[in-house]
Amino acid sequence: MGKTTHFGYKQVDVEKKQSLVKGVFDSVAGKYDLMNDVMSLGVHRLWKNYTIASSNVSNGDQVLDIAGGTGDLTIRYRKKVGSTGKVILSDINNSMLYEGRKNLLNHGVIDVDFVQANAESLPFKDNTFDCVSIAFGLRNVTDKDAALKQMCRVLKKGGTLLILEFSKVENQMLEKAYDFYSFNLIPKFGDFFANDEDSYQYLAESIRKHPNQETLKTMVLDAGFEFCEYHNLTGGIVALHKAIKA
Repeated sequence: MGKTTHFGYKQVDVEKKQSLVKGVFDSVAGKYDLMNDVMSLGVHRLWKNYTIASSNVSNGDQVLDIAGGTGDLTIRYRKKVGSTGKVILSDINNSMLYEGRKNLLNHGVIDVDFVQANAESLPFKDNTFDCVSIAFGLRNVTDKDAALKQMCRVLKKGGTLLILEFSKVENQMLEKAYDFYSFNLIPKFGDFFANDEDSYQYLAESIRKHPNQETLKTMVLDAGFEFCEYHNLTGGIVALHKAIKA
């Protein structure tokens, strides 16, 4: 029997998950930004602003935005690193990179590198970046432990890792309301706005299968980081984990 892993609430062969996730993002790429606004009621922009404010990124820094998709964080990082810094937007999915290029051009950002890469085997040298971030992408990675070790490897000593991801809601009443919203409304929004109910059903399920705040913190420390803390946003619907490489 081969190894299996979760794809939403389904169990699938490990080697098949990557292609299944690719299918989801090939489907949603064109409507990704619209659906982020619809599903979060625009609050995702505040979560991303908080991430940037927590990043310690400054003029001249080297930044890697993993699973950067349409480039929301990349645009913000590019402003912070200035003319002497560098930002790389990486994503495993070519459809998302295509949307990212379009979005950055629309914002007048032309001096960013785009790299199609798997977070589990990053094609960068050791100790390259001052900051590595991944926003709403880690839960789609098959081998999260391998990806976290890669992020640690490519960071410089003293560099910062930022993981912005859906997490475990703190309040029981909020959790019930959030569950109802996630499983009854989000797939319907996906059907109405993107003509794709199944992909948004998977995305809702993938959130519930992602490690909670404390578990992810332990995983980050086990990957080789010296320090990790997290901050819950919007009652724990989202958490930002911030780690420092020894």
